[in-house]
Amino acid sequence: MDVKFNLIIAQTNRFVEHVFFLRFIAYNSGMDKTMITIGGRSFTAGESVLVIAEIGTGHGGSQSHARELIDAASDSGADCVKFQIVYADEILHPETGLVHLPGGPVRLYDRFKELEVPPDFFAEMAAYAAGKGLIFLCTPFGIGSARQLRQLAPPAIKIASPELNHYPLLKEVSGYGVPLVLSSGVSRMEDIDTAIRLTAGAPSRLLLHCVTSYPAPESDYNLKILDTLSQRFSIPVGVSDHSLDPLLIPVLSTAMGSCAVEKHITLSTTGGGLDDPVALPPSDFTRMVQAVRTAQTLDRETILENMRRDYGEDRVLKVLGSGRKELAPSEADNYLRTNRSIHAVRKLKKGHRLSEKDVALLRTEKVLRPGLPPDYLERIIGARLIRDVPDGEGIVAEDLE
Repeated sequence: MDVKFNLIIAQTNRFVEHVFFLRFIAYNSGMDKTMITIGGRSFTAGESVLVIAEIGTGHGGSQSHARELIDAASDSGADCVKFQIVYADEILHPETGLVHLPGGPVRLYDRFKELEVPPDFFAEMAAYAAGKGLIFLCTPFGIGSARQLRQLAPPAIKIASPELNHYPLLKEVSGYGVPLVLSSGVSRMEDIDTAIRLTAGAPSRLLLHCVTSYPAPESDYNLKILDTLSQRFSIPVGVSDHSLDPLLIPVLSTAMGSCAVEKHITLSTTGGGLDDPVALPPSDFTRMVQAVRTAQTLDRETILENMRRDYGEDRVLKVLGSGRKELAPSEADNYLRTNRSIHAVRKLKKGHRLSEKDVALLRTEKVLRPGLPPDYLERIIGARLIRDVPDGEGIVAEDLE
């Protein structure tokens, strides 16, 4: 059979798997979908919301800066600090495009290369966070960084939104025996369905609703989706917030059943980190934590009444949205570009048969062509190219015999 026919068969198989998965979810609908236990601590919607201080790469490779950020998170009352293990080659191709920084445009690949730090860095930060009574959480972006993280015996692992369709990574970490925190920005419902099915081997999962835009418009958040996701998957849900207001999304999400709030923390919004412009300085992060702690003691209607008074009826209604899972307007153009797809990692000639060394699952981002989705990776190995594919370009069905 030729490759294109195999692709049609693959689409049919995915539909059948999807139907059986939804039946499995319905069968397990009696499970506790409001609580997640991480590191021996339980977090519950409406009682004890998990507050995650996202440090990410904001430390700039400096251990002293990272410790200051951990100190700030601890002082704010956060429960958890989250880092990212960055290796540029796991994320994107050198020709991905530019990012505009205060000093001028820089290749995004080069910026990620600057964020690489030795493995010992994260061991030090995990120990320091534990000494502060904080849960250490970290995001890998590929198999290599996931296996490096596993060596630290983390209490849980976070998967970022663009990696929600990095299926080899999902399968890898679901076998580590720790809870998974899955962000779901720039995704459709069927993408979340697949990710939840592929991570069924994990002991527990927490699904974070997210809008992949920096900053994310508050009106795109559609926080009623939290109840939709909770009902559909019978697992605890939360929100990863990239909007600028310290309180609006975190507090309203608490009213809508969130058991976790993740938000970036920084010592200065002009600090030069990739996420610093959308992060909260310590004083605002503390305000957010205090507001969430207050909200978790109140019933939904009281929280909504307070927020309508403080922010206005119209603004609150826009944030709550419809509850339907749709790509937010601010992230729609990122779909298939921020997510993973199959890319060539070298110049490939017409007539060449693809091997595993020829391709990788990468983010497309700004200038490259998106390739076939990750679930076709194994199926295209051995396929013959009917035209040249430039180094870095996405591999599509029309390239294949």
